[in-house]
Amino acid sequence: MVSTQRLWLWKLLLAVILIGMAAGTWGAVNRIDYTWRWNRVPQYFFYQAEESHQIPFDGQVSRIINAEGTSTVTLTSESGEVVQVAVGTDTLRVSEGEDLFEDDTIGFTTEWSLGPLMTGLWTTLWLSAGASVLALIIGLLTGLARISKNYTLRGMAAIYVEFIRGTPLLVQIFIAYFFIGTVFDLSRNVAGMGALAIFAGAYVAEIVRAGIQSISRGQMEAARSLGMNLIQAMVYIILPQAFKRILPPLAGQFISLIKDSSLVSVIAITDLTKSGREIITSTFATFEIWLTIAAMYLIITSVLSQLVFYMERRLSISD
Repeated sequence: MVSTQRLWLWKLLLAVILIGMAAGTWGAVNRIDYTWRWNRVPQYFFYQAEESHQIPFDGQVSRIINAEGTSTVTLTSESGEVVQVAVGTDTLRVSEGEDLFEDDTIGFTTEWSLGPLMTGLWTTLWLSAGASVLALIIGLLTGLARISKNYTLRGMAAIYVEFIRGTPLLVQIFIAYFFIGTVFDLSRNVAGMGALAIFAGAYVAEIVRAGIQSISRGQMEAARSLGMNLIQAMVYIILPQAFKRILPPLAGQFISLIKDSSLVSVIAITDLTKSGREIITSTFATFEIWLTIAAMYLIITSVLSQLVFYMERRLSISD
């Protein structure tokens, strides 16, 4: 009973702190001489794109059929060719029997399209996903090389890890795009994904190395005594146990990779961050856009965190 009361007191204290922080933020915002325009933000997620339709030849409007807000225009060329075009009734610019010349506008159609924030989000997602898969492969191979008995493999892995962890990601992106990309004729997307994968791979390698070394040597000895070779023992005995232990730090590294992907905007990859910059340049809605982008990154990383938490719970059942 006492412990339950204490828990409620701590929850109440947390609520008071959060309310105080929210009130302080609200007060600080009200002191800023800034006109908030949140009504502009939704159009950068989805918007109605208007497409114009032109006549492809010199001809005449032979017939117009109106039905449920759509007008079907039948066009007949001077040579007898017949073409039908569907446009919005309220955007129709021609009348039946009217003579038209090539490229004259008949009308418009509208459809929902992805705004720059959604296209930038999609770029961030596939770029981060591709880089994460490559980083996991690079990190796993490098981590195994770090504990190898072969001196050359250990040395190369150590040099790679120290070089990558000792230089800024921004510099590595520039090198990947302007130097390596130029030499091997790589696109900016490939160079950006490669730079992210190589950068994260160095950290994943150390996570994998630490996870493998945390497993008791007796596990390997027992596997070898059962007739398994080194590869079989590593794949079936050591790595599954190590994976449970390294899952949280791996998740943290991949979450960092998603946030670090914003740096690829410096090589003109239109990710979420670069899309935000372009919107701000044209609208000057600085605070609204940056806060929206921050919320979108937070949603992505929170979903990934919950997914990893679910995997941890599932894996803990077998313990």
